Amino acid sequence: MPSQTAIFIDAGFLLSLGGHRAAGTTLRSAFTTHYESLVRGIVQTVKKNTGLTNLRVYWYDASKDGLFTEQHKRIGLIPGVKVRLGRISYNGEQKGVDLRLALDLVGVARNRAATIAYLVSGDDDLAEAVEEAQDLGMKVVLLGIAKPESRLGVASVAEHLALTADSIETISDQLLDSAFTRVIEWDQNHSKKSAMIAKAASNTAENLEDRKPAVPTPAIMAQKIPQPSPTESLPPVEIIYTSGSAMEGYQGSAAYEQKELAAAEDIGGKVAESWLALTTQAEVLELLADKPQLPLEIDRTLLKDCAQVLGEWKTDQQKIRRALRGAFWDYLDRLM
Repeated sequence: MPSQTAIFIDAGFLLSLGGHRAAGTTLRSAFTTHYESLVRGIVQTVKKNTGLTNLRVYWYDASKDGLFTEQHKRIGLIPGVKVRLGRISYNGEQKGVDLRLALDLVGVARNRAATIAYLVSGDDDLAEAVEEAQDLGMKVVLLGIAKPESRLGVASVAEHLALTADSIETISDQLLDSAFTRVIEWDQNHSKKSAMIAKAASNTAENLEDRKPAVPTPAIMAQKIPQPSPTESLPPVEIIYTSGSAMEGYQGSAAYEQKELAAAEDIGGKVAESWLALTTQAEVLELLADKPQLPLEIDRTLLKDCAQVLGEWKTDQQKIRRALRGAFWDYLDRLM
């Protein structure tokens, strides 16, 4: 087996963490990625740590129908880089990316093309492929982004994957700072102008709606039906009054939930601010036309940003998701 390395990069994982570090959000339009310097820096990091030459950098991403975008072509033209694409499903999820990475990792190990694999990912689904590659004689090292407050020392890496890997190393802060650049500067005048135009269009639509014959709605009909008193159906809630903050007025899990919900609301507002900073008036109108439904890109950004702060499993909670989306709309509503 040649004494050389191979690098496997989950682009969605790396760009989300690097973009969040630079711009405070995973929204792709909020930051610029300098792909050449990023790839070159990772290769140099691996060579410095091992003293070995690198076989190839495998870059995994997803696109519509698995077709190369101009960005993917640019990355693929970087010397020593092989771009492998999965598909983006109708609901915006990546399909086939992890499978391609796993197959390549095991394939390189089976063909004895490299002795050490560096894996830039945090996905627990890759743990079995890592073990298979190890059984074939390959050493697998996780290459992540440092997060000192995390028990693992790196950000967004599944514990099972971390335990499976031979070791964990990190990409330097200097490399991340040079490879990712924040491009959004919040322009209050731009945001207000977009909001005012959107409001004008919204008012026009409401005026047209007012001219339609009134149709009884479930809410109006419900007003005519006697409703039970709230105290008849809701259990009593114990509130402990203190001289501290409002969060301290709850006990146990209630206080914990309030803290998490407040964080989600803050994230939702920040994503709305970032999105509105560079959006066009036409995009604002298009967004409002589908309210309360959010475009897939915005919804994914909300969930990814929340996962960076609260953790992946908390983002799966429906209360947290409602708070994220509600805070996004509340931010826009305040401007209008």
